[in-house]
Amino acid sequence: MRPVMIDMRFLLRLAGTWMLGMALVLLIMDGTKSMAANALLITSLGDNWAMLDAASLDGFEQLIATSPVKFIWGPLVQPVLSWPGWAVLGFAGIVLAFLGRSKKDRLNNYTRI
Repeated sequence: MRPVMIDMRFLLRLAGTWMLGMALVLLIMDGTKSMAANALLITSLGDNWAMLDAASLDGFEQLIATSPVKFIWGPLVQPVLSWPGWAVLGFAGIVLAFLGRSKKDRLNNYTRI
């Protein structure tokens, strides 16, 4: 049973690292667009997703619309899709990396002065 927990922590840290990397790429994209336009431009997660693959965004919307939790589309999913992509992926990456840290690291962080 112990190796499964190690693998799960590794997968959480890996997913968190990938999300943080993607957030950094999106932040750099927004920064370069802003410098080129000489104005602050922030691209939403939905716009980034649509640029990457619009069909999968439509498929995701249809999946939510036909699922038992279709009521979450308006109050939950649409606002998240309107937030900056780098902020959403960065927050999710930090949470996953935090959840994937080892117990030893958790204890050492609280005992340091």
